[in-house]
Amino acid sequence: MIKFLILFGLILLVQNEPVLTWDEDTKLTWADFKASPKSNSGAVAITASGITFGFSIKSTDKNEVLSFTTNVNAYFYPEQSWYKPERATNHVLGHEQLHFSITELYARKFRQRIGKLKVTNTIREELKALQKTINKELAQTQERYDNETDYSRNEENQAKWEQYINAELKKYAAYKSSV
Repeated sequence: MIKFLILFGLILLVQNEPVLTWDEDTKLTWADFKASPKSNSGAVAITASGITFGFSIKSTDKNEVLSFTTNVNAYFYPEQSWYKPERATNHVLGHEQLHFSITELYARKFRQRIGKLKVTNTIREELKALQKTINKELAQTQERYDNETDYSRNEENQAKWEQYINAELKKYAAYKSSV
């Protein structure tokens, strides 16, 4: 007899919250940022995005793993994202869009690394460890992006980051999100 085990790991625990899936043909607009701005924050806008991850393992009744499938998505969370309309510009919106694109890049890297895994009885642990590693790398890159662009104020570095992320997205095009 074969049994199925389904586990889900989420960056953000959300229930019934609307999300936008990353799509190269669709760009964020200020209307997508639905949360109330934080008046005590120096930020002009905040993009809440993350990678959702789930997997299913097919195993025998003796817990011998036969196969596994995964589901990885890059999402934008409108109800947790906000902006200050009096300070918002198209340039700032482009900065926020790139945060979402960085999330998609790491979803692609995640899918690529999953594709290299072999079916073993330790696949659960390997998938969980890989998810932890990807989330750490994503957070570090998001922070580096904000620091190096001075939160979009350094326009030269902002342009360099846009070129870099667009090139990386092309490099990992075989692993893009399917809408």
